[in-house]
Amino acid sequence: MSSTPPIVTIFGGSGFVGRYIANRMARQGWRVRVAVRRPNEALFVRTYGVVGQVEPILANVRDRASVKRAIDGADAVVDCVGILQETSRQKFNAIHSEAAGRIASVAAAAGVKRLVHISAIGADENSESAYARSKAKGEDAVRHAFPDAVILRPSVVFGTEDRFFNRFAAIARMTRIVPLVGADSRFQPVYVDDVAAAAERALTSDVPAGIYELGGPEVETLRDLAKRMLRVIERKALVINLPVWYARIWGWAFDMASKMTGGLMPAMITRDQVKLLQYDNVVAKDAKGFADLGIEPTAMDAILEDYLYAFRPGGQYTEIVDSAQNLKA
Repeated sequence: MSSTPPIVTIFGGSGFVGRYIANRMARQGWRVRVAVRRPNEALFVRTYGVVGQVEPILANVRDRASVKRAIDGADAVVDCVGILQETSRQKFNAIHSEAAGRIASVAAAAGVKRLVHISAIGADENSESAYARSKAKGEDAVRHAFPDAVILRPSVVFGTEDRFFNRFAAIARMTRIVPLVGADSRFQPVYVDDVAAAAERALTSDVPAGIYELGGPEVETLRDLAKRMLRVIERKALVINLPVWYARIWGWAFDMASKMTGGLMPAMITRDQVKLLQYDNVVAKDAKGFADLGIEPTAMDAILEDYLYAFRPGGQYTEIVDSAQNLKA
């Protein structure tokens, strides 16, 4: 007689990182609850498993009763909820700090065996950035409520649905200038499915509790990453570094525009992001990371072309056009 498969509740499970974790856990044979605010917009996750194995459910991380309903009966919980900029309704502290602590405390009270919390490299309670401070507060709240939690801190995450390389590529497709803030700041881009693999390992193996910083095999400045993107999409553009004072003015302008439109016009860059981009975003030398989880991170060259090809001058037909030109020659 077969045993009942374990259940994992993934808050934010239809988001960029969460959907990859949901996919991996389904392949492991787990039942997966994808806890989101709008289940109707997350129906695609059902395709990750057999009928009934992966289901989107309604959950509001700002409401304890809603969090409890989503967690009841679960063996494990993953918190992937996060925002990159604030709106009138979504604030960093409410989502990254208070909600993280709420999920962890409810999970502990429910007797959940494992908890994985997705944070970010740069989480620092003394940071100038409100985003980074809220991430640090969230980690503290999680550790206090659930001491055995595994906290994953990825650097900038890349993959098909990312808002990093895709955004720069979209700019390069429209103009010959790619403006940057903090062009000399160093990053260690990490492939989204590697982050999901780390979460999977934490949920299915005896991974010691604590913080794990996740970065890919390459460390590059933001300027070098932009140039790498340009090579992949086969476009030429001038990469320029905006002065901090100028970037702050633009951040203020975008913040105001977003506020006045009620968030309908997302800011291309915010004042808080300008502060964050002034600092390196790489794995600390003494931090635990992929090696401690037995995972070999994926190089950017192995992935970027798979989804950035759409931004090439000929899009998906670029290689066909190039081949035809070679035949004429």
